[in-house]
Amino acid sequence: MNLSQVSYFTLGAYIDIGLLKYAIFIFLVSVYIIILSSNVLLIVVICVNRSLHEPMYMFLCSLFVNELYGSTSLFPFLLVQILSDLHIISVPLCFLQIFCIYMYVNVEFYNLAAMSYDRYLAICHPLHYNTRMQMNTVIRLVVLSWFLPLLNVIVMISLNASSRLCGNVIDRVVCVNHYITKLVCSDAAASNIYGLVYSFTVLFGLAALIVYTYIRILKVCFSGSKQTRQKAVSTCTPHLASLLNFSFGCFFEILQSRFDMSSIPRVLRIILSLYFITCQPLFNPVVYGLKLRKIRLTSRATCGVNQGLQEQPTPLWPITTLNSSMSPMESIKFLGSTISQDLMWEPNTVTIIKKVQQRMYFLCQFRKLNLPKELLTHFSTSYSSICLV
Repeated sequence: MNLSQVSYFTLGAYIDIGLLKYAIFIFLVSVYIIILSSNVLLIVVICVNRSLHEPMYMFLCSLFVNELYGSTSLFPFLLVQILSDLHIISVPLCFLQIFCIYMYVNVEFYNLAAMSYDRYLAICHPLHYNTRMQMNTVIRLVVLSWFLPLLNVIVMISLNASSRLCGNVIDRVVCVNHYITKLVCSDAAASNIYGLVYSFTVLFGLAALIVYTYIRILKVCFSGSKQTRQKAVSTCTPHLASLLNFSFGCFFEILQSRFDMSSIPRVLRIILSLYFITCQPLFNPVVYGLKLRKIRLTSRATCGVNQGLQEQPTPLWPITTLNSSMSPMESIKFLGSTISQDLMWEPNTVTIIKKVQQRMYFLCQFRKLNLPKELLTHFSTSYSSICLV
């Protein structure tokens, strides 16, 4: 049977559940609405609030966009199939679904790898973080995390789209590229070789990067102070939980595609095969929205929930003395230290960190030019005296 003669595929994993399908339909609609509302809310929160225009939150915004994309590629189709008595899908729509789902999986993995690298720089190299993770670098990483998966999926689909098929029954609830490869009449060596090469080079390379970054982060956590450990854990826990959740779902999907899993109940196989694309879009906004304090507070402020919970800053009224009015200041520099109105050390610490980062940046640039050590020492000393003025 040639592909040109095949007009549709039959999805053979659906079972007759009677009236229970209406309860499942309502449940999935509710889940889809929660996914849409939670991810859209966090995207709006990050885009609207300038305080969240930082590398970590830019990567999160890309992640939430991908969750919307992935869930939309599955849920509408799944809802229609649940209510339908005939579970078929046209060939173009089947390949479109494969494109969307595989694109979602690849972009998710690239985004998680980029976020691991971002946390590695922030925790292990805090003084170099602002110079290495500038906004241009963030934009490049986000573009690559979408462009490289796009190329991969196009090549993968093109290897099967022109092949001759000997059947049109797919034993799944959605279209899966590996099952279409099984329907190819001729040898599908090219598709299998490409999949193996891509998996062992790109995906395992990204996995190695993620493992390496977290090994380094754990070393810093165990060797640092209690405050360092608490800050590292608070920012890395949501990311690590998201990574493990997604890896579990993908692992079972690969396991089910490559090995005989008939001993596992059919309903459980269906649930686990859809886990990575149904639970991950719901899991990420909940975990990041609840765990990251900055996002949680900003989300409440955006929704108007925390109007009575957060303390409003006290207005600074002019001070009148000796018939003259003086305007109060948010902060003042005294003897090399920045003193804020609320007597907190944060403004002074931020000022010192910026000075250190500037000095380290110039020293790194000069060192690339192989300048003498004495000249670098003289520059550092001179720069310190200028900064203290």
